[in-house]
Amino acid sequence: MRSFISVLLILFSIPLANAQEVVTVIEKLSDTPIPDVIIENKEKSKRVITDFDGKADIAEFSNNEILYFTHSLHTPISILKSELIESLYIIHLEEDQNQLSEVVISVSKWEQDKKDIPQKIVSLSSEDIAIATPQTSADLLQSSGQVFIQKSQLGGGSPIIRGFSTNRLLLTVDGVRMNTAIFRGGNVQNVISIDPFTVDRTEVILGPGSVVYGSDAIGGVMNFYTVQPKFAIRDENHVSGNALVRYASASNEMTGHIDFNIGLEKWAFLTSVSYTDFDDLKMGSHGPDDYLRTEYVATVNGEDIIVQNSDPEEQVFTGYNQINLLQKIHFTPNEKWDFSVGLIYSETSDYPRYDRLIRRRDGNLRSAEWFYGPQRWGMGNFHVFHKSRSNLYDKIKVTAAYQFFEESRNDRDFGGDILSRTQEQVDVYSFNVDFEKEFNKKTSFYYGLEYILNNVFSDGSERDINTREIVAAPSRYPDGSTWQSIAAYASVKNNFSDKLRFQGGLRYNRIILYSDFNNDFFEFPFDEANIDTGALTGTAGLSWLPNNKLQWKLNFSSAFRAPNIDDVGKIFDSEPGSVVVPNPDLKPEYAYNGELGLTATLSKNFTLDLATYYTYLDNALVRRDFNLNGETQIVFGGELSNVQAIQNAARARIYGFEAGVEYEFAKHFKLASQYTFVGGEEELDNGVTTPTRHVSPQFGNTRLTFTSQKWIVDAFTVYNGQFDFEDLAPSQQNNDFLYAKDKNGNPYSPSWYTLNLRTQYKITDNLKSIISLENITDQRYRPYSSGVAAAGRNFIVSLKYSL
Repeated sequence: MRSFISVLLILFSIPLANAQEVVTVIEKLSDTPIPDVIIENKEKSKRVITDFDGKADIAEFSNNEILYFTHSLHTPISILKSELIESLYIIHLEEDQNQLSEVVISVSKWEQDKKDIPQKIVSLSSEDIAIATPQTSADLLQSSGQVFIQKSQLGGGSPIIRGFSTNRLLLTVDGVRMNTAIFRGGNVQNVISIDPFTVDRTEVILGPGSVVYGSDAIGGVMNFYTVQPKFAIRDENHVSGNALVRYASASNEMTGHIDFNIGLEKWAFLTSVSYTDFDDLKMGSHGPDDYLRTEYVATVNGEDIIVQNSDPEEQVFTGYNQINLLQKIHFTPNEKWDFSVGLIYSETSDYPRYDRLIRRRDGNLRSAEWFYGPQRWGMGNFHVFHKSRSNLYDKIKVTAAYQFFEESRNDRDFGGDILSRTQEQVDVYSFNVDFEKEFNKKTSFYYGLEYILNNVFSDGSERDINTREIVAAPSRYPDGSTWQSIAAYASVKNNFSDKLRFQGGLRYNRIILYSDFNNDFFEFPFDEANIDTGALTGTAGLSWLPNNKLQWKLNFSSAFRAPNIDDVGKIFDSEPGSVVVPNPDLKPEYAYNGELGLTATLSKNFTLDLATYYTYLDNALVRRDFNLNGETQIVFGGELSNVQAIQNAARARIYGFEAGVEYEFAKHFKLASQYTFVGGEEELDNGVTTPTRHVSPQFGNTRLTFTSQKWIVDAFTVYNGQFDFEDLAPSQQNNDFLYAKDKNGNPYSPSWYTLNLRTQYKITDNLKSIISLENITDQRYRPYSSGVAAAGRNFIVSLKYSL
């Protein structure tokens, strides 16, 4: 019997001994695991790297060896292996505050030292997001000071980066492309579907990113990385959670959020729910009277009437609500394999298109109703990660995803009986496989394959609001259209020396589009659109660090945007008196970009960041006058309208300058400022150049921050320059209802500023409060190209409890 017990003890002691050979590396302040920590002996003859949950097997090291722990963002330490027993095989690393660089993922889809990257990257950490308390992810981007946000309604937010917007910018969530075949040249608000409470980190590539991301990545790439479930760090299971409530006075916003995490040794689960309810937004008191909402349309006993607004600063019909859900499951069977599943769902209520509700015809309000139906977005993604020392790769990442998008447009003229509706649904299937191979400490190779399929479903209808009768009407897009992308890319990073580093790559993309046109409502001179085209793009850049104070960046790149279903097949009223019709004869547009940047760390406390760039857009897809069967005007929506279509009909030049500074002038005080200037012009058919539509006025922010153990106080100002009438693109000059009027009665976009104060106080270890007072001087302003005025004086309070 004793011998049997002894055998059992020996058998059970084996896994226990093996378990004790696994070390866990944790960030000291946040108590979170650190992946990719290098653990070596003194001779560097033995080497292991921590996995996703900060663990590594150190069984190959002997007890009398000293282990060296190094990571690019943390201060290195060394310890005798035998001493790890006393610390329960847990190592804490402190963040290195003196690092010039940080790790970014976006450029190659793999972690890289920012010093190696020749492009400009804007990063927002979870701490930045927490203090900003953004109401949507569009506002989160705006808080960076380097992304301009346009809003047609409160439920909106269309980013503008370096003079490009909408379908010339790419959105990704957890590495999955969010752009669809119906992303349009007009303003898009899909970014609001991303719950800011679940965003752990945001990285924005300023400038082209087509080599890694393909079509649409002309002006920039916005990467959102949502929070990951946390594993058990010690022997005990990891159970944590957060609950947050927030109120904002300008829109009477009420927000609630809760998330819950269960972490086991190899499994981790995260659930998140957020709900926000916005009332009508109130604008400021000091500014142009042109923005006031003096009257609106109400329907009383079935009749449309004009109601005088008792409070013209209240933008009637801007409120809406939204719910966001997230579920993640993470499984790591060992340090070489990693599996994760993510499920995301977002849905809004119906929300009014405010800029259409303030349009006038013959001096009177034109629309009785104009609203988007619920905007729904769902995504399921599956990620597989594997480490290997094979000849093909050191790391491989496989991502398969399915997304669905649903949106609708609903409008009815004042006094009209017909509510017109178009509804779109898009099913998106994507598959990516990405590889990383490190040939030596100086050279790394990245390559991958991508396939994307979009199925577009679209229908139109007209409903008589009196009889409830519904009849078929033109759809916005050809129903059943498909858009496919097949691509392969490769890039290389090589450190010629510690001072000079190179990164470059190529991508070939094939795009296949098919649409079958229905001639029930219009006589098109074509039956289908069948586009099969390819694009080759490249990038090459240098990062030069002549000393420990300076980093120069020089980068040249090309990018493209292939025609999508929105370009080829849509039918819609683009502006009063114009209708856009399909055009199947389109080709990709190309952008060629050069960029020069400088980061100067002139002292431990002072950093200067400068960048300038020039982009040439050729064969640009733009809206121009067209004819349909020889007719330049047709009746659409009961109105005689000029016929237009998307065409390869322009060349554009975009250029700009960006400057940022950070100065820690005292122990707890930091001054930071960011300024952006963008210019550009577009060549028309007759050779005349005009301002391009998405070039924003100069803008920036300046902030003074005090940080202590319990307090963060952030005083900041946000400012925008002015666009006179001649600075506006022709399409914007025609949309005079969006703008203030100058002394000659012409539309223009005035300059504006806001003064703001935000405080965060750590009440207890678990309870934190954030109180903000935005737009203290109650300015009335409307950001360039926006249809809704921004919030006036706005008091925001939030409480967050962490378990």
